[in-house]
Amino acid sequence: MYPPRFGLFLLPNDVREAVTAARRAEDDGYYSVSVNDHFYSPFGGPRTPQLECFTVLTAMAMVTRRVKLAPAVVAASFRSPALLAKCATTLDHASDGRLILGLGAGWQVSEYVAHGYPFPPTPQRVEELAEQLQVLKALWSEDAPRYQGKYFSITDGGNHPKPLQQPGPPIMLGGSAPSILKLAAEHARILNIIPPTSNGKDFPNDPAATVRFTMDVMKKKIATLGDLMQAHGRQRNDIELGGLLLLGMSRHQNDSALRDMAKNLGFPDYASAQRSPVALLGTPAEVRDELARRIEETGVTYYMMFAATDESWSLFSKEVLPRFGG
Repeated sequence: MYPPRFGLFLLPNDVREAVTAARRAEDDGYYSVSVNDHFYSPFGGPRTPQLECFTVLTAMAMVTRRVKLAPAVVAASFRSPALLAKCATTLDHASDGRLILGLGAGWQVSEYVAHGYPFPPTPQRVEELAEQLQVLKALWSEDAPRYQGKYFSITDGGNHPKPLQQPGPPIMLGGSAPSILKLAAEHARILNIIPPTSNGKDFPNDPAATVRFTMDVMKKKIATLGDLMQAHGRQRNDIELGGLLLLGMSRHQNDSALRDMAKNLGFPDYASAQRSPVALLGTPAEVRDELARRIEETGVTYYMMFAATDESWSLFSKEVLPRFGG
C-alpha cells in the first residue's frame, strides 16, 4: 500500500492568490496542489474567475520547490494530443519533475457549446481519451513517433526536450465509469475515483450522484479495477488510489456549519455525509479516525481535498496531517 498523501484542491481567483496558496500548502507539508481545467468554473458560471490550468500551475511551480502539481483534472479534449504533450512537458520542466498529469474525458457540456468545442457522446470522448494517452506516451518517449488512430494521428512527431520524468509524468485518470476503469487499468499510475459526471455535472453540483456514491460503491469500483488490472498483467499496487473530497472541520462537534455542508451536498443527515467518500467532516479527532478507517478498508491513500473554510485547512494541517506522516 502507498503511504498516505494529502493534496489541496484550490480555486484561486487570480495568480497572486494561487501562488500564495501554493506556498502555504508547501509550508504546511501537503503532498500536492491541484486546480481544475475549465473555461468557466463549475462552482459559479461564465462570469466567475477561472484561470487557465497549465499557466497557473506553472506560476505555482515557480514559487515552490517540493509540492507536486496535480491538475484535477485536465479535460483532454480541450487540447490536441500534441499540444497537451507539449504543455505537460513544459510544466514538468518548470517544476523540476513535479507534475502529476491528471486527465479526464471532459464533462461540462455548457462550456464546450459556449466556446465552439464539439461535445460528442461519452463513449466517443472516452475513445478519444484512449488515443490521446497513446499519443502522449509516444511523444514523451520516442524520438520520431508515429501514430494513426481513428481520431488522431502524428507523423514523425517531435517533442523535445523530453519530460524530466521518464518515461513521462505519472498519469492520473479521473472518474469511476466502467470505461474509465478500463483505461486506468492499462495506463494510469493514479486513479482519482469520483462520482460519475456523464450527466454534465460534478459531485458538488449533483446531489443525487453524490449520495449514491457510497463507500460500498467505491469498494466495488476498486474491486473491478483490480480485476481489469490483472487482465493487463499489472499488479494491484501498480496504481495508487485517490479521491477528491470536501473537507469541513471544526473544533466543535455540533458545529451547525458542518451540518449545512452535508445538507448542501444532498445528504439526508450528517452521519451519512461523514461516511461518504466525497466528504470529510468533523472535529480533528473524528477526521483522524475516519481517515484511518478509510485507508484500512479501501486502500485509498491519496486524498485531494477542497477545504471549505480556512479553519478546515488550518486544523487539518496542524492536527491531522502530522498523524499520517505529513
